Amino acid sequence: MTLLRDDDLATAFDRAALTYDRLTAANPGYHTDLRRSARRLRLPDGGAGLRVLDLGCGTGSSTRALLEAAPHARITAVDASSGMLDRARAKQWPDRVTFRHLPAEELADAVGEESYDAVFAAYLFRNVTDPDAVLTSVRAVLREGGRLGVHEYSLSGSAAHRALWTAVCGGVILPFGTLTGDRELYHHLWRSVLDFDTAPAFAARLARTGFTSVRTLPVAGWQTGVAHTFLAGRGER
Repeated sequence: MTLLRDDDLATAFDRAALTYDRLTAANPGYHTDLRRSARRLRLPDGGAGLRVLDLGCGTGSSTRALLEAAPHARITAVDASSGMLDRARAKQWPDRVTFRHLPAEELADAVGEESYDAVFAAYLFRNVTDPDAVLTSVRAVLREGGRLGVHEYSLSGSAAHRALWTAVCGGVILPFGTLTGDRELYHHLWRSVLDFDTAPAFAARLARTGFTSVRTLPVAGWQTGVAHTFLAGRGER
């Protein structure tokens, strides 16, 4: 079973959207770690006067984390899956949060001259066909001095953490996908982590794309060494 490409992956997420929140709710620390990564952006004054992009918002969990970290920011949340967006829009949001159907690959063309003070991307880059192109687009829409926060399953490089991820997928994620009829999607989500950059390699990718002040921070709990927060900037603040 091969990895899904961009359009096919969006369609698979459409099909899985109704049950996706059930899976994330069963993941200890999932929402806590998202909130921690969003706070690590350290947006001043609760985000007052800032425009923030949530790239690959899914059903809105990352959007909620951003809203808690920056309650006064204007947040635009985008995703390639219309089904996931429907689930996100059905939740309660203040007027300063808006949702838009937009694949990450089309970001630069879609936003034109718009710019953002910060971009947050959770569980996105391992699932796009060309992460370098998307990172280039993200850098283009960040204003000078803007901040990028990435929350991603990017393994440490340790064989133990690779085995842990496979054990969790084999014991929880793949059986869940089988029960819901979405095994192809969850197989992709398992394999995409194994095939993606290690944490040091993704940090190097950020630097190669032109981001500055790149930092890699761990998350807590069972995901230590499996998921990381990456922070970077466009230019220096």
